[in-house]
Amino acid sequence: MKNYGIILGSGTGNRFGGNLPKQFAKIAGKTIFEHAINAFEQSDVIDGIIVVVTPKYIDKAYEIIGENKYKKVLKVLCGGETRTESSSIGVSAVDDNEANVLIHDCARPCVSQRIISDCVKALEKNDAVGVAIPSSDTIIQVKDNFIESIPQRSSLRRIQTPQCFRLSLIKKAHELAKKDKEASFTDDCGLIVKYGLGKVYIVEGDMNNIKITYPEDLFLATKILNK
Repeated sequence: MKNYGIILGSGTGNRFGGNLPKQFAKIAGKTIFEHAINAFEQSDVIDGIIVVVTPKYIDKAYEIIGENKYKKVLKVLCGGETRTESSSIGVSAVDDNEANVLIHDCARPCVSQRIISDCVKALEKNDAVGVAIPSSDTIIQVKDNFIESIPQRSSLRRIQTPQCFRLSLIKKAHELAKKDKEASFTDDCGLIVKYGLGKVYIVEGDMNNIKITYPEDLFLATKILNK
């Protein structure tokens, strides 16, 4: 069974600011977009890559991909209005009847080879796999600016990407999400949990697998990548 990386780079990066979406900001000599693709291009366990980008910048994406002469990038697609739509577009572009898909946020350019390999290995026994790290902070639930509850920190994790699935399972999840007009999701594991499609096994993430959200995040990402 083949393993495909689906890189989601279709966000507009409103919190990041700047003239271009954050995925085209440069760190350690390359764009965030390139670093994310490189991680999957260099992986021994990834057979192909599908890239989903903001429609306005698809020509720029093609230009960068051409300059790097990536061998594993199979398709470059226009993303949707939401992350869930973009994920569905990427998943639907896999032509195989069955496969493993690793859905990764382009905004996490520091993902390690260890995480990618661990995810593929975990898919040998599980149909859905997430990546997460323990929360070092106490998390509170708030309503109307007042604390409503304080969950036990020992049971909490901070989820990262990639999020990985058997192709048939995540396709089914997206089919259900399209019919659910009231649902709102920030990641793909949420679909599996919401619709009770199975258990999501958790692989240990990495503190260095940071998400670029604000300009100041570039400094830390640069230090990580320069290692």
